[in-house]
Amino acid sequence: MITEPRTLPGFMELLPNEQILFEQMKNKIEKVYQRFGFLPLDTPILELSEILLAKAGGETEKQIYRFEKGDTDISMRFDLTVPLAKYVAKNYGNLSFPFRRYQIGKVYRGERAQKGRFREFYQCDIDIIGDGELSILNDAEIPSVIYQLIKELGFNDFTICINNRKILNGLFEDMSQTDNATEILRIIDKIDKIGVEAVCEELEKLGIEKHKINQIIEFIKIEGTTDEKLQKLQDLNIQTDNFKKGLEELSQVVKYIRVFGVPDSNFKVDLTIARGLDYYTGTVYETFLNNYRELGSVCSGGRYENLAEYYTDKKLPGVGISIGLTRLFYKLNELGLIKAEKYSMADILIVPMTENLEVPIRLANSLRELNINTEIYLNDKKLKAKMKYADKLKIPYVIVMGDDEINSNEVKIKNMETGEELEANLTAEDINKKIS
Repeated sequence: MITEPRTLPGFMELLPNEQILFEQMKNKIEKVYQRFGFLPLDTPILELSEILLAKAGGETEKQIYRFEKGDTDISMRFDLTVPLAKYVAKNYGNLSFPFRRYQIGKVYRGERAQKGRFREFYQCDIDIIGDGELSILNDAEIPSVIYQLIKELGFNDFTICINNRKILNGLFEDMSQTDNATEILRIIDKIDKIGVEAVCEELEKLGIEKHKINQIIEFIKIEGTTDEKLQKLQDLNIQTDNFKKGLEELSQVVKYIRVFGVPDSNFKVDLTIARGLDYYTGTVYETFLNNYRELGSVCSGGRYENLAEYYTDKKLPGVGISIGLTRLFYKLNELGLIKAEKYSMADILIVPMTENLEVPIRLANSLRELNINTEIYLNDKKLKAKMKYADKLKIPYVIVMGDDEINSNEVKIKNMETGEELEANLTAEDINKKIS
């Protein structure tokens, strides 16, 4: 019997040309992270369940892939933050703080498979971890990373939305809604998806009075330029410690975002940004492509007070962001905003038409030594089939090498896009010069 080849729902497989494009995106993100001095890190996909689940709960725990092997209870990582927390706690004595790390890797969540959502997907994270304390200036540097990142991916019209959860928590304290603060944050974070009316309905279910709901909505809808919003927040004269501290931090972050070179046209204070996850304690970020808001936030994150509280008694505050690369790639590809035009990794295809394969093989070796990606066609096919292969994979240049070329020590390099033929000596150096 032949088993039908099929892939589990929620797992992405790409054709080679799409995979090349995916790798290009991944490499661009990695290079930006490195440009800012972040250090590479890789953690295991599998962890002991007691380690991975120390911080998990609710829906997250239900989505974790968990199994036993012998006597060992094992889970697959569902994000890159919890493994980072374990790593920092375990290696605390060997790390230099602030610890700046990036990690690009697959994570696993057993959620309901649907279009554009995956059970296996790449996350691209950066975090800056402090030992005991971490300057607010780090919160201002993160948007400059996002700015360069989104520009590198080929987009200019985007907005980095920033807020500070202390401001929102300070407002709720002032309204005597401290007990409901976490739930209110979770609800208003959905305002873009469900709208103002639905948010009001959910807040009513919490038992919040109508006039206080109106006050919350009026607050998060404060309009104006970034500086006007900061001034309006100041003019509210809310005296809770959280509010005053949050406004001070947000003002500092705005000041230094500009110093880091992010234009005002690419960031704004947005008081609706709350981030649903409850471990964020200060600055929060969400990034939107302005012409494609339906994509949702393409890069988000924020500030947290104690990364590794479940693994150590040391206080390790941090700030970070994450990009869900698999989902972003899928959506951009679906909308036709990116194109998988490269079908091969080779720059040159050498096509031997001779029984003397030593010369073509040596030439391929020499070209590779010059960092020119070179493929040699070794199967016994007619010339027409070999050229069709090169054309289908869109290999830029083809060198056909028969006995005449070997004897004359000269070859013709065919530009497959234009059809032009260039003459060159049968040396890697001369060939490189002609195609450069």
